[in-house]
Parts: sequence; C-alpha cells; structure tokens
Amino acid sequence: MLKTGLILMIMGMGMVFMFLTILYFVVLLMGKVMGFLDKIMPAEQVTAATATSNSGSNSAEIAVAIAAAKSRLG
Repeated sequence: MLKTGLILMIMGMGMVFMFLTILYFVVLLMGKVMGFLDKIMPAEQVTAATATSNSGSNSAEIAVAIAAAKSRLG
C-alpha cells in the first residue's frame, strides 16, 4: 500500500515538473516571438504634447469623480 502511494506521488510530481518545464519554454518562446513582432510592427508612440492636451479636457471629469467619491465616503 505504501509502495503504491509512493509510486503515485512520484508520477504526479513528475507530471507537474514536466508541465512546468514545458510552460517555461513556451513562455520563453512567446517572449522571443513578441520581441520579433515588436520590431516588425512597433507600437505607436504617444507624444508629450498629445498627452498634455488630452489631460486638460478631462480635468473637469476627474474633479467630478473625486467629488462623487468624497461625498460617498463621508
């Protein structure tokens, strides 16, 4: 009985180890693929002028959200 339990434990731990090893290599491979795709199709860069012009128009909405949160808390 103890021998069967030990065999099952070793087989289970081996399966988990194999799965984690495969997962590790798949993650490494995906990192390399994504790096390659990033070189081919780079993401758009947001300039500082665009970021500041958008934040000014949202300041009223942000103030309303803060006021609503404060009134809800206290």
